[in-house]
Amino acid sequence: MSLPGTTAKSPARAGGLTCTQRDWSQALAFDETHLWHPYAPIGGAAPAWPVVAAEGVRLVLADGRRLIDGMSSWWAAIHGYNHPVLNRAVRGQLRSMAHVMFGGLTHGPAIDLGRRLVDLTPAPLEKVFLCDSGSVAVEVAIKMALQYWQGRGRPAKRRLLALRGGYHGDTLGAMSVCDPVMGMHRSFAGVVPTQVFAPRPACRFDEPWEPAAISECARLITTHQDELAAVILEPIAQGAGGMWFYHPEYLRAVRALCDAHGVLLIADEIATGFGRTGRLFACDHAGVAPDILCLGKALTGGYMTLAATLATTEIAETITRGEAGCLMHGPTFMANPLACAVAVASIDLLLSGDWQVRVRRIEEQMRRELDACRGLPAVRDVRVLGAIGVVEMRAPLDTRRLMARFVEAGVWVRPFGHLVYLMPPYVMRARDLSVLTGAIKAVLSEA
Repeated sequence: MSLPGTTAKSPARAGGLTCTQRDWSQALAFDETHLWHPYAPIGGAAPAWPVVAAEGVRLVLADGRRLIDGMSSWWAAIHGYNHPVLNRAVRGQLRSMAHVMFGGLTHGPAIDLGRRLVDLTPAPLEKVFLCDSGSVAVEVAIKMALQYWQGRGRPAKRRLLALRGGYHGDTLGAMSVCDPVMGMHRSFAGVVPTQVFAPRPACRFDEPWEPAAISECARLITTHQDELAAVILEPIAQGAGGMWFYHPEYLRAVRALCDAHGVLLIADEIATGFGRTGRLFACDHAGVAPDILCLGKALTGGYMTLAATLATTEIAETITRGEAGCLMHGPTFMANPLACAVAVASIDLLLSGDWQVRVRRIEEQMRRELDACRGLPAVRDVRVLGAIGVVEMRAPLDTRRLMARFVEAGVWVRPFGHLVYLMPPYVMRARDLSVLTGAIKAVLSEA
């Protein structure tokens, strides 16, 4: 039965062959016509390559080609794919329960994960909110900051200061603290809240510290302190906003400014957490602790969608004493047992191995091999930090064409804007990494 004003779908349109029957021509035609992909037009203008399996650091396409994955599935699959330890964790939890609501109930995987997160993060962070995704973790962090100041009797402190070049997610509050000019959310200007923005830190990670680099941020915090609830930033390494690495002293200075002017500090470590920059958390480069910390992406080793927002006891207790009496957020799939179980296994797997040695080896190899791109006329800059390698171009890239060339070269690399970058799984071997860096140089040489 159709709703008023609609027409019923024909059996052919509503059904059809499934992808398990290997009719990929029909399946891809449906995909192009009906499925939205991230930041891509619908209708086949940006075709997607069908993946049928993933193993180790390789993606297997429907036509049998095997691609070395340089993206870790958007930086999450730090242990590679189809890992026996993580598979075992999922199967073991599935035998008990796949999901149970977290409202009024609890379960072992959530408690085990909470213990690990409290133990691993800086001492002031003792309260854990388990949510669905990185964007939601940022939304929760913003709510925590706003409710904290409401509980302190200062509701006027409801704006945030963020950094130019930052990216914090795609939901409404998260969009408001992404770069408003160069970011991906300019279409929503006038709809999202208006925040305060400091210049992107000009002091590079590997250059001498210049105290003047913090001056404008200091001025803005001082000027707006009575209305600022928090400063939110990606510590040390900005991700999707430009892959920029800045000096640890900048982060130390922001922490001191927040303390001096009564402003909370939110660290968005969704992309950088769990070893990506060479330290377990990027804040460790500066030796600072935020008031609120956002984690995601690699939290489950790329197996399930899960994120966490941690806060200090003072923030949690102040929110509880406030008018609402609780933090006003509660996702349906909060603390999903499957996701929590595999997150525990992923953290234990990371800490039980030589991840620091692996990340350092990846960093050193990318420095050597990507450095060969510096001589290309189209290249503006090459930079590497931990298991992040970036080649910045002088002009915007034809992303669709470059992706096709990378697939032809047997690698999965997804450029954006002016950037071609690598965030490989930590388990990647030197010869596979060389294939990735070699493909980047070859493809950019053509460009």
